[in-house]
Amino acid sequence: MEIDLPDVLTEVTAQFVRYEQALVANDVAVLDELFHDDRRTLRYGIGENLYGYGAITTFRAARSPIGLNRKTAKTVITTYGRDTAVASTLFYRETLPGRVGRQMQTWVRFAEGWRIVAAHVSIIDEPGSSKEMDQRT
Repeated sequence: MEIDLPDVLTEVTAQFVRYEQALVANDVAVLDELFHDDRRTLRYGIGENLYGYGAITTFRAARSPIGLNRKTAKTVITTYGRDTAVASTLFYRETLPGRVGRQMQTWVRFAEGWRIVAAHVSIIDEPGSSKEMDQRT
């Protein structure tokens, strides 16, 4: 299996960037498009476990557009062959000082294009933050 074929990596990176832009702009149509329409698609969120495309789109439709701005860091996108990829990134929000978000997505190429089949989002105390140090003592 070939890992990180340049053309495939370029394609997935473009879709990841598109997802990020849609997320902070609350472009629900694009977000819905980028998740695979299947009952087995899942998204584990910060406060929800969403099983199936319908649950994911329902969540997106009801989500508040307030406070979605964020900055990403340490993004790693790895492709496996021509049809599978994993995208991982850290994210930071001004509204969450001392905390870091983590996001992972599994992307698969379908006839209609690259789609997310599984996603996980979580937020933790930033390693080395004063909040984390307080919890250790």
